[in-house]
Amino acid sequence: MNSPLSVVVIAYLLGSIPFGYLIVKVADGDDIRDRGSGNTGAANVARNAGLTAGVMTLFLDAAKGYAAVLIANRLSHGSNSTRWMMAAAIAAVVGHMFPVWLGFNGGKGVATSLGVFVPICREAVLAAAILWILVVAFWRYSSLGSIVVAAAMPVLVYLLYAPGHAPPAYITTGTMFISVLVLVKHRSNIERLIAGEEPRLKPPRF
Repeated sequence: MNSPLSVVVIAYLLGSIPFGYLIVKVADGDDIRDRGSGNTGAANVARNAGLTAGVMTLFLDAAKGYAAVLIANRLSHGSNSTRWMMAAAIAAVVGHMFPVWLGFNGGKGVATSLGVFVPICREAVLAAAILWILVVAFWRYSSLGSIVVAAAMPVLVYLLYAPGHAPPAYITTGTMFISVLVLVKHRSNIERLIAGEEPRLKPPRF
């Protein structure tokens, strides 16, 4: 393509679509940022607007990450394709966390992060999803599952990207960067978990 940098711009704009905010706004007329943690992600939407709204947010946030990387793959060419896919993955996650439409105050990036890795290493995404389910089922902290998955993702991608071979350095570095972003976004959750103040999952409200 004439301008590979446009891949990053497209990915950022896709990632910045605030689906959680839009779903709650359309359904209730409220601003999800005024409820609960004030986060636009699926967990806060599910807790404050119902399970259906939360699942829709989860799916759409993951889908926009997947779409961003898929578009990067289609628009880039040759040996640089995976490099631009990784760049698009980072841009989409950054867009979700810091959306231009909401004053750069968005979600924590878990669903979008999983979405961007589906075209890059779907095996790692499957392993991460299983790990999240196990952690949440045992401890009943959604945030703990997200934190554990974020910390484990670089290892999962390294082991499963090409078993028996190390992935390209930019894949490893990009994955670590996304993981750090997600962990930083969860710093308040980490503080509450340490203090024993993080709320456990409650029965879902539809």
